[in-house]
Amino acid sequence: MVNSVPPNSSSIVPANNQNFEIFSLIWLDQDVESQYIQNAENKLRSNINLIKKFLDVKKCQQYVEDLSPADRVVMIVSGGLGQQIVPSIHKLRQVISIYVYCMNKERNKRWSKYFTKVKGVINEVDELVSQINTDRQIQRNLDEPFSHNLFNVNCGNGTSTSDINGKFIFSQVLIDCILRIKSNEEDKNELITCCKQYYAGSCMTMNHLDEFEKTYSPDKVLWWYSRESFFYNVLNRALRNENIHIIFLFREFISDIYHQLKEYQVKTPITTYRCQLMSSDELKTMKASVGHFISVNSFFSTSASAKEARSFIHTFFIRDNLEPVLFEITADPHVA
Repeated sequence: MVNSVPPNSSSIVPANNQNFEIFSLIWLDQDVESQYIQNAENKLRSNINLIKKFLDVKKCQQYVEDLSPADRVVMIVSGGLGQQIVPSIHKLRQVISIYVYCMNKERNKRWSKYFTKVKGVINEVDELVSQINTDRQIQRNLDEPFSHNLFNVNCGNGTSTSDINGKFIFSQVLIDCILRIKSNEEDKNELITCCKQYYAGSCMTMNHLDEFEKTYSPDKVLWWYSRESFFYNVLNRALRNENIHIIFLFREFISDIYHQLKEYQVKTPITTYRCQLMSSDELKTMKASVGHFISVNSFFSTSASAKEARSFIHTFFIRDNLEPVLFEITADPHVA
């Protein structure tokens, strides 16, 4: 079964919601059941499906702290409750941005200016939704977890590497098996059924699912993957978290992506670039792994232009304990 989001009795939405995506939104406000917040929630679901709402600061904080560091959370807080919770959760890796929704902007700007993750103090619902949706597009390109495995080639230096190397080998074998096992209609139907149950509250995504079910063909797989839709969100999270069940259900489409990429593979070496935010610890591990093998546990989107890749960094404020990293990747088809 797919892992469930940790249950919490304070959440207004059902506690057994399963998070199929990396990004989610938490709304902390004593008026979370009001009509204007319901309207804003419906607009936000075009970019973030899982929205958890809380009335109580302590229960909200506990929920955030229990999330995996690989999750990414956008938070909306009221002025009064925000002043209580922001100092406690501001440094958590999973919290990527905070928006203060309040009536008194000037008063709440005075305390929030000391917290770099606070992206805005806003008193208009439409402005709030617009800024979150705009920032979300940048976050998707820049701040998704960098899920990878390392293979330490220095096995004879007295250091145990069985666990590290085992994870590397497992990820390689897993994908190889996925490409070899034939899919069937039953698994495809199960995947679509799971997604329809999860996205039942999102009219836009339900329309995407109906379109996918009726029109999908292998030659359109890269179009579906690059589109802002359930396909990209669910598949990426499953690969990054090594959710075997969901990966297995996606195996037909992973195979289609593989064959499409093979078809478009360049004939000569090419250099591409990707900008990524990484924690100081992640960067330290990478620096210590020079000369070893690395595998990325998801599809790695890159740009042919270093300038274009770096542009994402300049449009988003770098937060505490995070480093902007530019990957320069030389891909040689004769070596692969």
